[in-house]
Amino acid sequence: MKRNVLFRRGLLMALCLIGAASALNAQTLLGSGATFPAPAYTKMFDEYYKATGIKVNYQAIGSSGGLKNIQDRVVDFGGSDSFVKDTDFAKYPASIVHIPTVIGAVVVTYNLPGNPALRLTGEVIADIYLGKITKWNDKRIAELNPAVKLPNMAIMPVYRSDGSGTTFNFTAYLSAVSTEWKSKVGNANSVSWPAGQGAAQNAGVAGVVKQTPGSIGYVELAYAHQSNMPAAAIKNSSGVWVDASLASISASAAGAFPPDSRILLVNTNAKEGYPISALTWIIVYREQKYASRTLEQAEHLAKLLWWMIHDGQNFVEALDYAKLPAPAIKAAEAIIKSITYDGQPVLK
Repeated sequence: MKRNVLFRRGLLMALCLIGAASALNAQTLLGSGATFPAPAYTKMFDEYYKATGIKVNYQAIGSSGGLKNIQDRVVDFGGSDSFVKDTDFAKYPASIVHIPTVIGAVVVTYNLPGNPALRLTGEVIADIYLGKITKWNDKRIAELNPAVKLPNMAIMPVYRSDGSGTTFNFTAYLSAVSTEWKSKVGNANSVSWPAGQGAAQNAGVAGVVKQTPGSIGYVELAYAHQSNMPAAAIKNSSGVWVDASLASISASAAGAFPPDSRILLVNTNAKEGYPISALTWIIVYREQKYASRTLEQAEHLAKLLWWMIHDGQNFVEALDYAKLPAPAIKAAEAIIKSITYDGQPVLK
């Protein structure tokens, strides 16, 4: 009899622990992907936890990793700075949607004695990464920076070694301004780089550039600012020299937004717009009833997304990201309202 009582008590305790674990899991959302918005997401998710008690565990592993994880349905959402192309939708087991979250800038940073302020054109940047311009005192760089004494130092380009939405936007820009780049290298999350050294994630590229004299790299603006690294002014399509800033990033996104929010902002025609601005998205399944997902999980996800495009925007500017403009928020609202569970809208 005593053994039976102990058994029943042990079973009851185990069931309580299982129930507690299930409740905890219901209060936690899991995401992975882009490093580009990671500083903003870290702040947003911390504030969201304070406001709601819902924990968001986000692993910044790169856009390609986030896309693969949402494709495999091992996370609640994937983060990506590159949108899924029409030809790739068939790779996903069901319909996916893109929710824009913040706008950032890909900046060109470098390591030179004294780190002088530099001006670079897209064509010159492309030729550096093509391996055609190999010295910092090359005539083409010198002509853009007549007031700067450039060193006779080899240029070492640094690029992302992992699949990256930052790379997607950077190579989209280079493809837009250089026909040679477009034909020889192209635009993708991962490309075959003609020259240089690879490093993983935005933080990795920033770290290599900061430690390597003569190097040049591309990173999200927040990573350059956090590491006190310089960023080149770049001539935009209107012929204006523009530094990456909240104003110039916002200017690049001032136009109309497509209903599905899949739009590139690079090489903007906005006169004051920074030419390598970029959106980043959270990608989820439109129908949330799949595998063992519950309605509660779907509701937590939809409410998080709604908060991010509204209240969450109040935290991004301090971290060098621009808020979503009104047309982007309107498009995002409609997309979130289209998310369903068993065919019924999750947000009523």
